Amino acid sequence: MIKYLLIFPLFMVQFDLQGANHVVKMLNQGSGGVMVFEPAVLKVAVGDSVTFQSTDAAHNSASLPGMIPENAMSWNGQLSRDITVTLTQPGVYAYQCTPHSMMAMVGVIQVGDDASNLETVKTKAQMVKSSFVMNQTRLDDYLAKL
Repeated sequence: MIKYLLIFPLFMVQFDLQGANHVVKMLNQGSGGVMVFEPAVLKVAVGDSVTFQSTDAAHNSASLPGMIPENAMSWNGQLSRDITVTLTQPGVYAYQCTPHSMMAMVGVIQVGDDASNLETVKTKAQMVKSSFVMNQTRLDDYLAKL
């Protein structure tokens, strides 16, 4: 957390700058079907954090290799545990639930206005989705919303 203290004549103002926290639920069933993150597509500001909430058991959140911005920190949460990730690099992040990846339990986050790695993510998505046994277009559909 960064604290700033501004002093103006006759009064003083103090405020804290920290990013917002967004919650993404890991679900067996949601509005988007079975084995989903909700919301599955998220746009956040640089410095915001995302808590992947273990709403239903046996899920995790893990960034997809090669599908996050350069210099961004990857993550790999434990099964049935919440994980909070702070997103400090602008760009597009794709992630999955590892045990349910073949069911296309995936999601995407755009951090800031920069989507310069979107084409790289889309290219890698073609390889990832070849392992999906259901919901073949889910990742493409999510990426199209950015």
